[in-house]
Amino acid sequence: MSKNLILIFVRNPALGKVKTRLSKTIGDQKALKAYTLLLDHTKAVLDKRSEDKVVYYSENIQHNDLWNKTHYQKKLQKGNDLGARMGYAFATAFKEGYDNVVIVGSDLFDLKPLHIEAAFRALETHELVLGPSLDGGYYLLGMKTLHPSIFKNKKWGTDSVLNATLQDLKQQNVKLLEALNDIDTFEDLQEHPELLKKINAL
Repeated sequence: MSKNLILIFVRNPALGKVKTRLSKTIGDQKALKAYTLLLDHTKAVLDKRSEDKVVYYSENIQHNDLWNKTHYQKKLQKGNDLGARMGYAFATAFKEGYDNVVIVGSDLFDLKPLHIEAAFRALETHELVLGPSLDGGYYLLGMKTLHPSIFKNKKWGTDSVLNATLQDLKQQNVKLLEALNDIDTFEDLQEHPELLKKINAL
């Protein structure tokens, strides 16, 4: 068992259930295609990392999908909102004996192994690490001990999440990584012509 753990939150890929903001522009079929391509990219990045890894599914655990159970533990998200679900996942990881735990989003075409490397390196000298997303949230969160307050009283999915989280952590030693843009809208998608081309090849 590694002392480091990566958590990945994913939505079960289902028509009309993923990338709903994007689907308003490109339709449900292409939105689903976009999300599956983003999952493929996320897995390709994480496959290059040696840390233990857990995939947390939104609805039900899928056993025959791209996440090979040889390299990825599989669990179910628990909680009424994103904060509660992340809090549960971090608490579970620390109870299992991990020293450094990082959660990363599954909708970042800009994500690279070096961002994961930077997060774990930051935890050698900082209590927490955050990867800001350009929409006011964050794509990555890492910590060495549980900080429950950051999972409470947030307007998840809005542009206030990062600032509210940093406010909670103003007494802590926090490292900020490079800001990245997760793909939620057609404008976000247009920043990645190669991805848009694959989606339009449906």
